[in-house]
Amino acid sequence: MRHFISVNQLEADEMYQIIRKANELRDRPNQLNRQLFAGNLFFEPSTRTKMSFSVAERKLGVEILDFHTEASSLAKGESLYDTAKTFEAIGANFLVIRHPSDQWISELEQGGKLNIPVINAGSGKEEHPTQCLLDLLTMYQEFGSIKGLKVVIAGDIKHSRVAKSNAMALTKLGAKVIFSAAPGFEDHTLDYPYLTMDEAIEEADVLMLLRIQHERHLHKAETSDYLSLYGLTKERYKKLQDHAILMHPAPINRGVEIDTNLVESEKSRIFKQMSNGVYVRMAIIMHVLSEWGIIHENNLIKRKSLTAI
Repeated sequence: MRHFISVNQLEADEMYQIIRKANELRDRPNQLNRQLFAGNLFFEPSTRTKMSFSVAERKLGVEILDFHTEASSLAKGESLYDTAKTFEAIGANFLVIRHPSDQWISELEQGGKLNIPVINAGSGKEEHPTQCLLDLLTMYQEFGSIKGLKVVIAGDIKHSRVAKSNAMALTKLGAKVIFSAAPGFEDHTLDYPYLTMDEAIEEADVLMLLRIQHERHLHKAETSDYLSLYGLTKERYKKLQDHAILMHPAPINRGVEIDTNLVESEKSRIFKQMSNGVYVRMAIIMHVLSEWGIIHENNLIKRKSLTAI
């Protein structure tokens, strides 16, 4: 794997390998015994993903190179490629990049040759592979397997990189994906069936809600009736199957896609997803660095199992 850009790069067994490694790291947080540097290049706002990568890197013993777009040479017209190449030249061993453009990967590849790995931390409306893998880990912990699950992805499908990455990966792992969306939020380039929220709610083993991404809309969507028409109300929550779980990649629009009282309900795994993000990102960093030969098995300081202490 040259750069980790899409879940489509991973076969089913590789996804399970990363999921199981992340699960192990929750219990046994290994650390690297050599000095490595990470460049976290976030070109759009992020709380969960950025902090999650930072904690994952620190847990592995990786040092983080500081970067703020407003104080960088981007303001002087420097290209993405030249920024990335600069980080490589001063000693970064890998880059984590989030960018609002759908095309930033092409821009990077067209710039020239980058000799360090890049991990996609969210690209435009197209892909969010690390969020996808932490979602898969959450389902794996709950059900022990992804195969055969009915996963309803509901909300702003059209503008969601999470929906696209998850639909691809879940299909590859044998789950059935169903979409539910308000008029105008569908993405008919993706070949999955649509149900209304009332129909979908009784089918779901996993109900994955999505935020309305106003920042990607040409015109701000009206949301005054969204919760009652398309969101998860208390009445709809009662119709979920006993074993069903509720997920959301966040940030959450409370009172829009979900009743605020359901955010921390019994079936909610929203904050567990965030916690899982740290360990999935540790596993992905280790996977990519191993693929490049930057780390080896003898670079790991293996800790005792936390549950054995």
